[in-house]
This record gives sequence, C-alpha cells and structure tokens, in this order.
Amino acid sequence: QVQLVESGGGWVQPGGSLRLYCQAAAHIFGIRSMGWYRQAPGKQRELVASITSGGSTNYTDSVKGRFTIANFAKNTVYLQMNSLKSEDTAVYYCRADVVAKVYWGQGTHVTVSS
Repeated sequence: QVQLVESGGGWVQPGGSLRLYCQAAAHIFGIRSMGWYRQAPGKQRELVASITSGGSTNYTDSVKGRFTIANFAKNTVYLQMNSLKSEDTAVYYCRADVVAKVYWGQGTHVTVSS
C-alpha cells in the first residue's frame, strides 16, 4: 500500500524551476512533520527541507533562498524549487513523521542540466 505519493519531478535547465508535491495517504493521522530529502549518485541521502504541523520550516544551507516548502492541503506539502543548479540533480524523497513511525515515498527524479 502506497503511503506517500510524490509528483512533479523532471528535467529542467539550470536557473529553471520545478515544484514537487507529496501527498500522504488519508489513513495516516497525526503527522508531526513532512519533509523532502534527496540523494545524488554516490552520495548519502540528505535533508533538503522540512515543515512541522505548526508551520515551522527548516532548510539545508545550500537551498536557502531558492527552495520553499509549504503546506498545500491536508496531508500534502509541496517544495518549490527555483534557480535550480546542476548540483540539485538527485532523487528526491518525501518523508512523513508520525508518532513512533516514519514513512518514505518512492522518490522522484530531478535532473538539472543544459
């Protein structure tokens, strides 16, 4: 059963924009935070941005001022990515944290190249 559904990945030229969406299944209650992680080839998965149920956000330094995470609807968040760089190329994973459990999406590819 799919718990998190991601959408919005793709290819974009440097300087372009993409928006990623993550929707948690309706049966998932008590989400404390949702976030986006990414994993580039040969690198470890890293936090990109996260948002708590109260609206507090956190960003990794390399995306501050370029990416925005926000609540879109119930159990849905989006990640607006502007001024994309080649180093943003990675598989982006959505994560949802509830009490005593963590859900992960299957990942969506983002490729930034000319």
